[in-house]
Amino acid sequence: MKYSLDCEETFTQTYMFWLSRFIRNKITTLSNRQVKDKDRLTQILHELSIGYKEIEELKSTVKEVRNIGINSIHVYFIPLGKLFKFMSNYGPKSMKEIDEELLSDFLATQTSKLSDATKKNYRIALVTFFNYIDKQNEETNGNTYRFGIELKNWGGLSGKSGQKLPSFMKKDEVQKFIQAIDSYEFSNKIAARNRLILKIILYTGVRVSEAINIHMKDFNKDEDAYIIQVRGKGNKPRVVMIKELIIGKDLNEWNEIKTCQNNLLLCNQKGNELTQAYISSIVEKILLSVGIRKEKNGAHMLRHTFATMLYQKSKDLILVQESLGHADINTSRIYTHFDKDKLKQTTDIF
Repeated sequence: MKYSLDCEETFTQTYMFWLSRFIRNKITTLSNRQVKDKDRLTQILHELSIGYKEIEELKSTVKEVRNIGINSIHVYFIPLGKLFKFMSNYGPKSMKEIDEELLSDFLATQTSKLSDATKKNYRIALVTFFNYIDKQNEETNGNTYRFGIELKNWGGLSGKSGQKLPSFMKKDEVQKFIQAIDSYEFSNKIAARNRLILKIILYTGVRVSEAINIHMKDFNKDEDAYIIQVRGKGNKPRVVMIKELIIGKDLNEWNEIKTCQNNLLLCNQKGNELTQAYISSIVEKILLSVGIRKEKNGAHMLRHTFATMLYQKSKDLILVQESLGHADINTSRIYTHFDKDKLKQTTDIF
């Protein structure tokens, strides 16, 4: 069913109508392999078809959709949510007042401090959103309004790769962080669990989404280590390993008190899956407690740290690729930027 472009009384209502429907459309087209609560997702899709009136309400729903298992939905919502706030200051009366020039102004002012990769995501979100409206709007006379947004000439990108060097901890910082994991004062009920998941991420380089989805059947003892099978992007399986000496004590303490549903290794106190936001908040608190400050203090920084140290020690890019589960070795190549031995060679040229 198609709708009039300015289908509500005010610009705000119209924008929220189209944004709600667009988010619903993206949910149904993104991968659903990791979806945990099908009934709740069905309910959310129904709510989105009706539409939300407040941006914060939609933001909360998008966060819930991510936790349910549609991990990439925020890539579309964040830029469009910021565009909503940008347009609120601009004060348009109709969606038809939005054009390429206005969107270029938005990108120029709102993405100045973002990486090229994130800037590309912003552009893709805008182009996809207005292309969706182009196909779904129709007036009573049968005419369709076309935005035709392409943003091909937007000059905000500084290079072709769109890749930014990741934040990571140096060797001495890693030692401080590891010591802080064991000394940080968590609540007794969750202390062993929190130490366990942070060590698994840091010592194996798994993604946070992979760590919180580990099942007991995929966590097996092998001599003096544990072999863990994780499911990466595209539901691709791979195997990582961690020594028993590192996690044995925390694992035993956690197994004595945990009451996880769905055979999960790690869960919250209600037995449900942990959230990525919660894990990142723990990492940030520990980092700040020992005076370590990075551009990005979230849990994903632990994965970058693992990959950087692995390459520095092994000089084996294939090993890095296989350990991180990268489909393309060029994704892993970024960690060669931290090869200090090669950099030192440049200091002796003359």
